[in-house]
Amino acid sequence: MAYWVIIRYERNEYVVNFERVTAFCYERNSRVTFWLPDSAIPIVINPQSNLEDYRKILEFIEKVTGLGFEKAYWVKIFYERNEYVINLHCISSFCHEPNGRITFWLPDSSIPIIINPVSNPESYQKVMEYIRQVTGFSLGVRS
Repeated sequence: MAYWVIIRYERNEYVVNFERVTAFCYERNSRVTFWLPDSAIPIVINPQSNLEDYRKILEFIEKVTGLGFEKAYWVKIFYERNEYVINLHCISSFCHEPNGRITFWLPDSSIPIIINPVSNPESYQKVMEYIRQVTGFSLGVRS
């Protein structure tokens, strides 16, 4: 089911299907960034200058993160002092390092997300569980 919204950014209007956005990045200064699907164009929404669209984004994030994990693979991941809300279904590869870290890349932004099991255990478990459920593979286990 599509979730289409109109977003105003830099004097342009974008009609965006939020279901196709791969990630939202919430920064400490309250800005929210997302990347247009199938491109590397970032859209940065600031609540001080665009409260209406900011609320649309937060409403969508609340909706998808409130769904059970078995219905939606949107997860919140804290990385480099920002909170990312990522649709794990859009991630096409994961790298598991010998030290346990997991790296994956946001498809529409080329930003690497590196999750350490010690410093970010909750996010790490979410990603590991997703990989296990969707692929059947358990990373870090040699057979």
